[in-house]
Amino acid sequence: MYATAVDIERLKPPGRMAFLPWLFMLTPDARHLFDRGTPLPWLAALGLTAFVGAYVAAVHTGLDPRRRATRAPLLALAGLAAVAFALGIGYAGNWLLCFPLLSLATGIVLRGHRRLGPVILVFACSAGVIASLRGGPSDSFTIGYGTVLSGLVTAAVLSLFETVAQLRATRQELARTAVEKERLRFSRDLHDLLGHTMSVVVVKAEAVRRLAPRDLEAALGQAADIEAVGRQALTEIREAVTGYREGSLDTELDRARSALDASGIEADVHRSGPPLSPQAEALLGWVVREGVTNVVRHSGADHCEIDVRGGIGRVRLVITDNGHGVGSRPSDKSEDGSGGTGTGGTGTGGTGLKGLAERLAVAGGSLESGPDGRRGFRLVAELPVDTEDPMETTEPGHPGQAKGVRTA
Repeated sequence: MYATAVDIERLKPPGRMAFLPWLFMLTPDARHLFDRGTPLPWLAALGLTAFVGAYVAAVHTGLDPRRRATRAPLLALAGLAAVAFALGIGYAGNWLLCFPLLSLATGIVLRGHRRLGPVILVFACSAGVIASLRGGPSDSFTIGYGTVLSGLVTAAVLSLFETVAQLRATRQELARTAVEKERLRFSRDLHDLLGHTMSVVVVKAEAVRRLAPRDLEAALGQAADIEAVGRQALTEIREAVTGYREGSLDTELDRARSALDASGIEADVHRSGPPLSPQAEALLGWVVREGVTNVVRHSGADHCEIDVRGGIGRVRLVITDNGHGVGSRPSDKSEDGSGGTGTGGTGTGGTGLKGLAERLAVAGGSLESGPDGRRGFRLVAELPVDTEDPMETTEPGHPGQAKGVRTA
């Protein structure tokens, strides 16, 4: 059951081109235009051309989010209905197949509308009546049933895809809201921690100033207390920041875009797929930070593309630029000898590409880098997708820290 739900969520909604092949249903009508028994073949050809044009217009505008709310889809559908009725009444026979196509376009244009059912029922009854008058009872049932089925199934499928997209967006927004709330809670805790510590330091510093002229030993005791308080505060801050500093991937992507823009490098950032676990978010965030740092410092590029794409079971991050990629190989250090962001590129715990490759390998992922064609550099990171709830993978006492994620 779960695998089926995941497969449905990964499917892309049908585009405009997906509904055009149904026009091949009119192939027998086009062939009959050349029969000698067809009355006024030029008029039938004109009607067929008008039907195809109205059908394409209705499908195109009905699937366009920007034009769906306008009158264009309804006008195209009205024109399509007029041509379908004219061809069905005037020629009957295979031309009655225009009604299932009319119903299909109706399902696209009126999906989610309360008038969808009555409109399709009217088209189906009309097609059945025309078929019974011109072709016989068996044709009337077939055409009517096909008309109802094509419209309702099309509307149901498109509505399902739209519902899945809305649910995915809602889930991402809920996850983002939860992260923002956790950041707000952490900022308040940090404010309280620093406020208390600094207040103690100020009070004891004033005591040192007062006691120093007359009681040096007491002043030294107060100075020792200041040192102890400061060390304790540093320990508490390190613990808090160590558990929190693994920012979300969206935050790192925003920072990367800002850094690239500030360096005069055109940034092209894309992200798709479901929300990730905190571990995957943190690891891919480090990859984005390191990769973009190398692009800004050493590539000499004027364009950089970052693409994050979640698939079935894995998520893939690709960073490409059109520079010369100096100092960006996994075995190289950066030009400043720091591995890119301040830690050794060849160390096991640093945030250089080699350190990132080791961290990704521990999580079951991989990191590959190298030249991208004649110019540029390409960095590819892949991670398995954690199927558990992203909000359930944080350790108590360390807000935002993913289980199993080491900090640099």
